[in-house]
Amino acid sequence: MTSVNVRPRPWSDDDAPVRLRPWSEEDAPVVLRAFQTPDLRPQAPLPVLTLQDAAGWIAAWSGVGHAFAVTVGERVVGNVAVDRIDGNDNGWVSYWVVPEARGQGVAAAAVELLARWAFDERGLYRLELGHRTTNPASCRVATKAGFLPEGIERGKLSDEGVRYDVERHARLVTD
Repeated sequence: MTSVNVRPRPWSDDDAPVRLRPWSEEDAPVVLRAFQTPDLRPQAPLPVLTLQDAAGWIAAWSGVGHAFAVTVGERVVGNVAVDRIDGNDNGWVSYWVVPEARGQGVAAAAVELLARWAFDERGLYRLELGHRTTNPASCRVATKAGFLPEGIERGKLSDEGVRYDVERHARLVTD
């Protein structure tokens, strides 16, 4: 997989590029810590409360999609994934980064790398993603990674009884 350089990160001693690699069970502590943050906690399909839960989250990707650890140097700082691949060569993209890696261009670089991989290696034609309209940072990630906005899905998500609108973005192999 190729890499993308982003501006220097204050939490990192090096100018290492953003790279993607397969998840390993040894990454469970990063996953556990990530899903303890209030904004990521509800994003996990099942609660991630122990190292065993985190290892289960990693293992659960097998056979359902393609998830990659996002690294800067030797440090794992996030996840990018494509799943829900259909017979029309479309896939759904998801991503997260740990709080100290946010706002540094890491997520956008990782999503860009994932898109290149999905188009070039997996042969997909269209990638989609969505974010709450109340999450402008995720919107910036999508647009920086070349995903064009396609519209608002009203009331699509529910979290603790509150409905949220979702903005859908997509990127085609021809973009």
